[in-house]
Amino acid sequence: MTESASVTESVTTPRSERSADVIVVGAGPAGSTTAYHLAKSGLDVLLLEKTAFPREKVCGDGLTPRATKQLVAMGIDISEEAGWLRNKGLRIIGGGSRLQLDWPELASFPDYGLVRKRDDFDEQLARQAQKAGARLYERCNVGAPIINELTGHIEGVNAKLGDEKTPVTFHAPLVVAADGNSTRLSLAMGLHRREDRPMGVAVRTYFTSPRHDDDYLESWLELWDRRGAQDRLLPGYGWIFGMGDGTSNVGLGVLNTSAAFKELDWREILKAWCASMPADWGYTPENMTGPIRGAALPMAFNRQPHYTKGLLLVGDAGGLVNPFNGEGIAYAMESGSIAAEVIVQAHARATYAQRELALQRYPKILKDTYGGYYSLGRAFVKLIGNPKVMKIATQRGLTHPVLMKFTLKMLANLTDPTGGDAMDRIINGLSKVAPKA
Repeated sequence: MTESASVTESVTTPRSERSADVIVVGAGPAGSTTAYHLAKSGLDVLLLEKTAFPREKVCGDGLTPRATKQLVAMGIDISEEAGWLRNKGLRIIGGGSRLQLDWPELASFPDYGLVRKRDDFDEQLARQAQKAGARLYERCNVGAPIINELTGHIEGVNAKLGDEKTPVTFHAPLVVAADGNSTRLSLAMGLHRREDRPMGVAVRTYFTSPRHDDDYLESWLELWDRRGAQDRLLPGYGWIFGMGDGTSNVGLGVLNTSAAFKELDWREILKAWCASMPADWGYTPENMTGPIRGAALPMAFNRQPHYTKGLLLVGDAGGLVNPFNGEGIAYAMESGSIAAEVIVQAHARATYAQRELALQRYPKILKDTYGGYYSLGRAFVKLIGNPKVMKIATQRGLTHPVLMKFTLKMLANLTDPTGGDAMDRIINGLSKVAPKA
Protein backbone atom coordinates (compact mmCIF):
# COMPACT_ATOMS: atom_id res chain seq x y z
CA MET A 1 0.00 0.00 0.00
CA THR A 2 1.91 3.02 -1.24
CA GLU A 3 -0.75 5.67 -0.71
CA SER A 4 -2.21 6.98 2.52
CA ALA A 5 -4.74 4.49 3.83
CA SER A 6 -8.28 5.83 3.92
CA VAL A 7 -10.52 5.44 6.95
CA THR A 8 -12.79 2.99 5.10
CA GLU A 9 -9.88 0.78 4.08
CA SER A 10 -8.46 0.76 7.59
CA VAL A 11 -11.68 -0.27 9.30
CA THR A 12 -12.87 -2.90 6.83
CA THR A 13 -9.58 -4.60 5.97
CA PRO A 14 -8.41 -7.64 8.00
CA ARG A 15 -6.18 -7.31 11.01
CA SER A 16 -3.09 -8.24 8.95
CA GLU A 17 -3.39 -4.84 7.26
CA ARG A 18 -3.03 -3.28 10.70
CA SER A 19 -0.09 -5.45 11.74
CA ALA A 20 3.54 -5.01 10.82
CA ASP A 21 7.11 -5.73 11.84
CA VAL A 22 7.41 -2.21 13.27
CA ILE A 23 5.03 0.63 14.12
CA VAL A 24 6.40 4.17 13.92
CA VAL A 25 4.27 6.75 15.74
CA GLY A 26 4.74 10.22 14.23
CA ALA A 27 5.68 11.18 10.67
CA GLY A 28 7.96 14.09 11.42
CA PRO A 29 11.64 14.00 10.39
CA ALA A 30 12.52 11.34 13.00
CA GLY A 31 9.60 9.03 12.25
CA SER A 32 9.71 9.33 8.48
CA THR A 33 13.46 8.75 8.39
CA THR A 34 13.08 5.67 10.61
CA ALA A 35 10.26 4.32 8.45
CA TYR A 36 12.16 4.99 5.22
CA HIS A 37 15.28 3.07 6.27
CA LEU A 38 13.23 0.21 7.75
CA ALA A 39 11.18 -0.14 4.57
CA LYS A 40 14.27 0.08 2.35
CA SER A 41 15.69 -2.85 4.34
CA GLY A 42 12.60 -4.93 3.61
CA LEU A 43 10.68 -4.65 6.87
CA ASP A 44 6.94 -4.09 6.98
CA VAL A 45 6.36 -0.67 8.57
CA LEU A 46 3.27 1.22 9.69
CA LEU A 47 3.80 4.99 9.91
CA LEU A 48 1.06 6.66 11.95
CA GLU A 49 0.61 10.45 11.76
CA LYS A 50 -1.99 12.26 13.88
CA THR A 51 -2.58 15.08 11.38
CA ALA A 52 -2.88 15.26 7.60
CA PHE A 53 -0.22 16.64 5.29
CA PRO A 54 0.63 19.38 4.65
CA ARG A 55 0.76 20.55 8.24
CA GLU A 56 2.52 23.33 10.11
CA LYS A 57 5.38 22.88 12.59
CA VAL A 58 7.28 25.56 14.48
CA CYS A 59 10.84 25.61 13.17
CA GLY A 60 13.56 27.93 11.97
CA ASP A 61 13.44 26.09 8.62
CA GLY A 62 17.24 26.30 8.33
CA LEU A 63 19.08 23.03 7.82
CA THR A 64 22.78 22.60 8.55
CA PRO A 65 25.09 20.28 6.59
CA ARG A 66 24.30 17.50 9.12
CA ALA A 67 20.65 17.50 8.07
CA THR A 68 21.58 17.89 4.42
CA LYS A 69 23.62 14.69 4.61
CA GLN A 70 20.60 12.79 5.91
CA LEU A 71 18.40 14.08 3.09
CA VAL A 72 20.95 12.89 0.55
CA ALA A 73 20.97 9.47 2.24
CA MET A 74 17.19 9.27 1.79
CA GLY A 75 17.40 10.06 -1.90
CA ILE A 76 15.54 13.37 -1.59
CA ASP A 77 15.92 15.71 -4.57
CA ILE A 78 17.53 18.74 -2.91
CA SER A 79 18.14 20.72 -6.10
CA GLU A 80 17.17 24.36 -6.43
CA GLU A 81 14.79 23.28 -9.20
CA ALA A 82 12.97 21.16 -6.61
CA GLY A 83 12.45 24.23 -4.44
CA TRP A 84 15.38 24.01 -2.01
CA LEU A 85 17.35 27.13 -1.11
CA ARG A 86 21.00 26.50 -0.37
CA ASN A 87 22.98 28.45 2.21
CA LYS A 88 26.74 28.88 2.41
CA GLY A 89 27.19 29.26 6.14
CA LEU A 90 26.38 31.31 9.19
CA ARG A 91 26.47 35.07 9.73
CA ILE A 92 26.94 35.90 13.42
CA ILE A 93 26.02 39.29 14.87
CA GLY A 94 26.73 40.44 18.40
CA GLY A 95 28.92 42.61 20.59
CA GLY A 96 29.00 45.30 17.92
CA SER A 97 30.59 42.87 15.45
CA ARG A 98 29.42 40.99 12.39
CA LEU A 99 31.20 37.84 11.23
CA GLN A 100 30.36 35.70 8.20
CA LEU A 101 31.56 32.10 8.35
CA ASP A 102 31.26 29.49 5.61
CA TRP A 103 30.35 25.94 6.56
CA PRO A 104 33.60 23.97 6.99
CA GLU A 105 34.95 21.82 4.18
CA LEU A 106 34.82 18.27 5.53
CA ALA A 107 34.97 14.75 4.19
CA SER A 108 32.02 13.71 6.37
CA PHE A 109 29.51 16.45 5.55
CA PRO A 110 28.63 18.66 2.57
CA ASP A 111 29.76 22.29 2.63
CA TYR A 112 26.27 23.74 2.31
CA GLY A 113 23.00 23.80 4.19
CA LEU A 114 19.40 24.14 3.02
CA VAL A 115 16.20 26.03 3.77
CA ARG A 116 12.71 24.60 3.41
CA LYS A 117 9.40 25.30 5.16
CA ARG A 118 8.40 22.59 7.61
CA ASP A 119 4.89 22.05 6.24
CA ASP A 120 6.44 21.03 2.92
CA PHE A 121 9.63 19.50 4.34
CA ASP A 122 7.92 16.95 6.58
CA GLU A 123 5.57 15.84 3.83
CA GLN A 124 8.48 15.23 1.45
CA LEU A 125 10.09 12.90 3.98
CA ALA A 126 6.83 11.07 4.70
CA ARG A 127 6.15 10.56 0.98
CA GLN A 128 9.70 9.28 0.52
CA ALA A 129 9.05 6.73 3.26
CA GLN A 130 5.88 5.70 1.44
CA LYS A 131 7.78 5.27 -1.81
CA ALA A 132 10.16 2.96 0.02
CA GLY A 133 7.21 0.81 1.12
CA ALA A 134 6.09 2.21 4.46
CA ARG A 135 2.29 2.23 4.98
CA LEU A 136 1.28 5.73 6.06
CA TYR A 137 -1.93 6.40 7.96
CA GLU A 138 -2.75 10.11 8.25
CA ARG A 139 -5.28 11.55 10.74
CA CYS A 140 -4.37 8.65 13.01
CA ASN A 141 -4.31 9.81 16.63
CA VAL A 142 -2.44 7.23 18.72
CA GLY A 143 -3.56 6.75 22.30
CA ALA A 144 -2.68 4.05 24.80
CA PRO A 145 -0.08 1.38 24.09
CA ILE A 146 -1.08 -2.27 23.98
CA ILE A 147 0.96 -4.01 26.70
CA ASN A 148 1.63 -7.71 27.09
CA GLU A 149 0.52 -8.48 30.66
CA LEU A 150 3.16 -11.18 31.14
CA THR A 151 6.24 -9.40 29.79
CA GLY A 152 5.28 -5.73 30.13
CA HIS A 153 6.41 -5.18 26.54
CA ILE A 154 4.53 -3.00 24.10
CA GLU A 155 2.86 -4.99 21.32
CA GLY A 156 0.95 -2.29 19.49
CA VAL A 157 -1.12 0.83 19.94
CA ASN A 158 -4.74 1.90 20.14
CA ALA A 159 -5.69 4.78 17.88
CA LYS A 160 -8.57 6.85 16.55
CA LEU A 161 -8.64 7.14 12.79
CA GLY A 162 -9.98 9.86 10.53
CA ASP A 163 -12.39 12.70 11.13
CA GLU A 164 -14.86 10.16 12.53
CA LYS A 165 -12.26 9.13 15.16
CA THR A 166 -12.94 5.46 14.52
CA PRO A 167 -11.28 3.23 17.16
CA VAL A 168 -8.67 0.89 15.67
CA THR A 169 -5.70 -1.13 16.90
CA PHE A 170 -2.32 -1.65 15.30
CA HIS A 171 0.00 -4.52 16.25
CA ALA A 172 3.78 -4.99 16.00
CA PRO A 173 6.51 -6.50 18.20
CA LEU A 174 8.41 -3.19 18.11
CA VAL A 175 7.17 0.39 18.33
CA VAL A 176 9.14 3.58 17.65
CA ALA A 177 8.06 6.72 19.51
CA ALA A 178 8.60 9.63 17.13
CA ASP A 179 5.74 11.68 18.54
CA GLY A 180 7.73 14.75 19.52
CA ASN A 181 8.35 16.55 22.78
CA SER A 182 4.95 15.70 24.30
CA THR A 183 5.44 11.98 23.39
CA ARG A 184 2.30 10.65 25.02
CA LEU A 185 3.38 7.14 24.07
CA SER A 186 6.59 7.41 26.10
CA LEU A 187 4.69 8.80 29.08
CA ALA A 188 2.23 5.93 28.88
CA MET A 189 5.22 3.55 29.05
CA GLY A 190 6.49 5.30 32.19
CA LEU A 191 9.26 7.37 30.57
CA HIS A 192 9.19 10.88 32.00
CA ARG A 193 11.23 13.97 31.21
CA ARG A 194 14.42 14.52 33.18
CA GLU A 195 14.22 17.85 34.97
CA ASP A 196 18.02 18.14 35.17
CA ARG A 197 18.33 18.53 31.39
CA PRO A 198 17.99 21.87 29.60
CA MET A 199 14.84 22.86 27.76
CA GLY A 200 14.41 25.60 25.24
CA VAL A 201 11.57 27.43 23.55
CA ALA A 202 11.49 28.60 19.95
CA VAL A 203 9.08 31.26 18.72
CA ARG A 204 8.94 32.43 15.13
CA THR A 205 6.93 34.07 12.40
CA TYR A 206 7.27 35.02 8.71
CA PHE A 207 7.55 38.43 7.05
CA THR A 208 7.58 39.47 3.43
CA SER A 209 11.05 40.94 3.07
CA PRO A 210 13.67 41.95 0.50
CA ARG A 211 16.07 39.76 2.50
CA HIS A 212 14.26 36.58 1.47
CA ASP A 213 17.08 35.34 -0.79
CA ASP A 214 19.94 35.69 1.73
CA ASP A 215 22.30 32.74 1.23
CA TYR A 216 23.62 32.79 4.82
CA LEU A 217 21.74 31.79 7.95
CA GLU A 218 21.87 34.71 10.33
CA SER A 219 22.25 34.36 14.10
CA TRP A 220 22.05 37.25 16.57
CA LEU A 221 23.86 36.25 19.74
CA GLU A 222 22.58 39.14 21.81
CA LEU A 223 18.89 39.10 22.52
CA TRP A 224 17.95 42.33 24.28
CA ASP A 225 14.74 43.14 26.11
CA ARG A 226 14.61 46.94 25.83
CA ARG A 227 11.05 47.49 27.03
CA GLY A 228 11.81 48.40 30.64
CA ALA A 229 13.73 51.17 32.34
CA GLN A 230 16.92 49.19 31.86
CA ASP A 231 17.98 47.02 28.95
CA ARG A 232 18.27 43.32 29.80
CA LEU A 233 20.31 40.67 28.00
CA LEU A 234 18.31 37.45 27.74
CA PRO A 235 19.56 33.82 27.60
CA GLY A 236 19.07 32.93 23.97
CA TYR A 237 19.61 34.04 20.39
CA GLY A 238 17.65 35.41 17.48
CA TRP A 239 17.68 34.22 13.88
CA ILE A 240 16.81 35.46 10.42
CA PHE A 241 16.59 32.87 7.64
CA GLY A 242 15.71 33.89 4.09
CA MET A 243 13.18 31.46 2.61
CA GLY A 244 13.75 32.30 -1.06
CA ASP A 245 10.01 32.73 -1.62
CA GLY A 246 9.66 36.40 -0.77
CA THR A 247 9.62 35.84 2.99
CA SER A 248 12.03 35.62 5.93
CA ASN A 249 11.67 33.29 8.90
CA VAL A 250 12.40 35.43 11.96
CA GLY A 251 12.48 33.92 15.41
CA LEU A 252 14.28 33.41 18.67
CA GLY A 253 15.42 30.49 20.76
CA VAL A 254 15.48 30.82 24.53
CA LEU A 255 16.94 28.57 27.24
CA ASN A 256 15.37 27.74 30.60
CA THR A 257 18.55 28.69 32.44
CA SER A 258 17.34 31.89 34.03
CA ALA A 259 14.36 33.35 35.85
CA ALA A 260 13.50 35.25 32.67
CA PHE A 261 12.48 32.00 31.00
CA LYS A 262 9.15 31.76 32.81
CA GLU A 263 8.41 35.36 33.61
CA LEU A 264 8.52 36.84 30.11
CA ASP A 265 6.12 36.69 27.17
CA TRP A 266 8.45 35.54 24.40
CA ARG A 267 6.02 36.45 21.65
CA GLU A 268 6.16 40.04 22.88
CA ILE A 269 9.96 39.83 23.06
CA LEU A 270 10.02 38.71 19.42
CA LYS A 271 7.78 41.63 18.42
CA ALA A 272 10.03 44.08 20.27
CA TRP A 273 13.17 42.58 18.71
CA CYS A 274 11.69 42.83 15.22
CA ALA A 275 10.70 46.43 15.86
CA SER A 276 14.37 47.25 16.51
CA MET A 277 15.39 46.06 13.02
CA PRO A 278 16.01 48.44 10.10
CA ALA A 279 12.70 49.50 8.57
CA ASP A 280 13.71 48.54 5.03
CA TRP A 281 14.00 44.87 6.07
CA GLY A 282 10.23 44.80 6.40
CA TYR A 283 9.89 43.05 9.76
CA THR A 284 6.79 45.02 10.66
CA PRO A 285 3.29 43.88 11.69
CA GLU A 286 1.76 44.72 8.31
CA ASN A 287 4.29 42.46 6.56
CA MET A 288 3.72 39.49 8.85
CA THR A 289 2.31 36.59 6.81
CA GLY A 290 1.27 34.35 9.69
CA PRO A 291 0.88 34.25 13.47
CA ILE A 292 3.74 33.97 15.95
CA ARG A 293 4.00 30.33 17.00
CA GLY A 294 6.08 28.64 19.68
CA ALA A 295 7.37 25.15 20.49
CA ALA A 296 9.50 23.42 23.11
CA LEU A 297 13.05 22.23 22.39
CA PRO A 298 13.85 19.07 24.41
CA MET A 299 17.62 18.86 24.71
CA ALA A 300 20.50 16.58 25.69
CA PHE A 301 18.77 13.22 26.21
CA ASN A 302 16.07 14.61 28.47
CA ARG A 303 14.09 11.37 28.26
CA GLN A 304 15.73 7.99 28.89
CA PRO A 305 16.21 5.10 28.35
CA HIS A 306 15.99 5.29 24.58
CA TYR A 307 14.99 1.64 24.43
CA THR A 308 12.85 -0.28 26.87
CA LYS A 309 10.27 -3.07 26.61
CA GLY A 310 9.88 -2.97 22.84
CA LEU A 311 9.81 0.85 22.57
CA LEU A 312 12.54 2.96 20.93
CA LEU A 313 12.66 6.76 21.23
CA VAL A 314 13.86 8.90 18.32
CA GLY A 315 14.13 12.64 17.75
CA ASP A 316 12.40 15.03 20.14
CA ALA A 317 10.72 12.15 21.97
CA GLY A 318 14.16 11.18 23.23
CA GLY A 319 15.41 14.74 23.79
CA LEU A 320 17.86 14.65 20.89
CA VAL A 321 17.97 18.45 20.30
CA ASN A 322 21.53 19.82 20.31
CA PRO A 323 21.94 21.98 23.46
CA PHE A 324 24.63 24.08 21.78
CA ASN A 325 22.41 25.51 19.03
CA GLY A 326 18.85 24.20 19.36
CA GLU A 327 19.13 22.15 16.16
CA GLY A 328 16.72 19.24 16.14
CA ILE A 329 16.08 18.03 12.60
CA ALA A 330 19.56 16.62 11.93
CA TYR A 331 19.53 14.63 15.16
CA ALA A 332 15.96 13.49 14.61
CA MET A 333 16.95 12.06 11.24
CA GLU A 334 20.24 10.62 12.48
CA SER A 335 18.60 8.88 15.44
CA GLY A 336 15.94 7.52 13.09
CA SER A 337 18.62 6.07 10.83
CA ILE A 338 20.47 4.55 13.81
CA ALA A 339 17.27 3.09 15.25
CA ALA A 340 16.35 1.55 11.90
CA GLU A 341 19.75 -0.11 11.55
CA VAL A 342 19.51 -1.59 15.06
CA ILE A 343 15.97 -2.85 14.45
CA VAL A 344 16.92 -4.47 11.13
CA GLN A 345 19.78 -6.33 12.80
CA ALA A 346 17.58 -7.36 15.75
CA HIS A 347 14.85 -8.60 13.39
CA ALA A 348 17.31 -11.03 11.82
CA ARG A 349 18.13 -12.71 15.17
CA ALA A 350 16.68 -16.15 15.78
CA THR A 351 15.58 -15.89 19.41
CA TYR A 352 13.88 -13.36 21.67
CA ALA A 353 16.99 -13.09 23.87
CA GLN A 354 19.21 -12.38 20.87
CA ARG A 355 16.81 -9.73 19.57
CA GLU A 356 16.75 -8.01 22.96
CA LEU A 357 20.54 -8.07 23.09
CA ALA A 358 20.67 -6.36 19.71
CA LEU A 359 18.03 -3.77 20.66
CA GLN A 360 19.84 -2.84 23.87
CA ARG A 361 22.65 -1.52 21.65
CA TYR A 362 20.50 1.42 20.55
CA PRO A 363 20.84 3.58 23.69
CA LYS A 364 24.52 2.64 23.89
CA ILE A 365 25.13 3.81 20.31
CA LEU A 366 23.33 7.09 21.03
CA LYS A 367 25.47 7.71 24.10
CA ASP A 368 28.66 6.82 22.26
CA THR A 369 27.66 9.11 19.37
CA TYR A 370 26.26 12.13 21.25
CA GLY A 371 26.66 11.60 25.00
CA GLY A 372 29.97 13.38 25.54
CA TYR A 373 29.10 16.17 23.12
CA TYR A 374 25.74 16.76 24.81
CA SER A 375 27.45 16.86 28.22
CA LEU A 376 29.66 19.66 26.90
CA GLY A 377 26.52 21.32 25.60
CA ARG A 378 24.88 21.21 29.03
CA ALA A 379 27.90 22.98 30.51
CA PHE A 380 27.71 25.54 27.70
CA VAL A 381 24.03 26.16 28.42
CA LYS A 382 24.79 26.91 32.07
CA LEU A 383 27.50 29.37 31.09
CA ILE A 384 25.48 31.38 28.58
CA GLY A 385 22.57 31.44 31.00
CA ASN A 386 24.63 34.02 32.88
CA PRO A 387 24.11 37.37 31.10
CA LYS A 388 27.56 38.62 32.14
CA VAL A 389 29.27 35.60 30.59
CA MET A 390 27.17 35.93 27.43
CA LYS A 391 28.04 39.62 27.11
CA ILE A 392 31.78 39.00 27.46
CA ALA A 393 31.64 36.10 25.00
CA THR A 394 29.90 38.12 22.30
CA GLN A 395 31.98 41.28 22.74
CA ARG A 396 35.36 39.56 22.76
CA GLY A 397 34.80 36.30 20.89
CA LEU A 398 33.52 37.79 17.65
CA THR A 399 36.69 39.81 17.18
CA HIS A 400 38.71 36.58 16.74
CA PRO A 401 37.82 34.87 13.43
CA VAL A 402 39.88 31.74 14.17
CA LEU A 403 38.17 31.31 17.54
CA MET A 404 34.78 31.79 15.89
CA LYS A 405 35.60 29.19 13.22
CA PHE A 406 36.31 26.77 16.05
CA THR A 407 33.09 27.86 17.76
CA LEU A 408 31.07 27.26 14.59
CA LYS A 409 32.42 23.73 14.30
CA MET A 410 31.71 23.14 17.98
CA LEU A 411 28.18 24.58 18.04
CA ALA A 412 27.10 22.95 14.77
CA ASN A 413 28.84 19.64 15.59
CA LEU A 414 30.63 19.63 12.25
CA THR A 415 33.93 17.76 12.43
CA ASP A 416 35.61 14.89 10.64
CA PRO A 417 35.89 11.96 13.07
CA THR A 418 39.18 10.84 11.51
CA GLY A 419 41.77 12.74 9.51
CA GLY A 420 40.42 16.15 10.47
CA ASP A 421 42.32 19.30 11.33
CA ALA A 422 43.50 20.41 14.77
CA MET A 423 40.11 21.94 15.59
CA ASP A 424 38.39 18.67 14.76
CA ARG A 425 40.77 16.72 16.96
CA ILE A 426 40.26 19.07 19.91
CA ILE A 427 36.44 18.95 19.65
CA ASN A 428 36.39 15.19 19.14
CA GLY A 429 38.79 14.73 22.04
CA LEU A 430 36.68 16.83 24.38
CA SER A 431 33.57 14.89 23.39
CA LYS A 432 35.30 11.58 24.09
CA VAL A 433 36.49 12.49 27.57
CA ALA A 434 33.26 14.19 28.68
CA PRO A 435 30.76 12.05 30.63
CA LYS A 436 28.28 10.19 28.42
CA ALA A 437 25.29 10.71 30.66
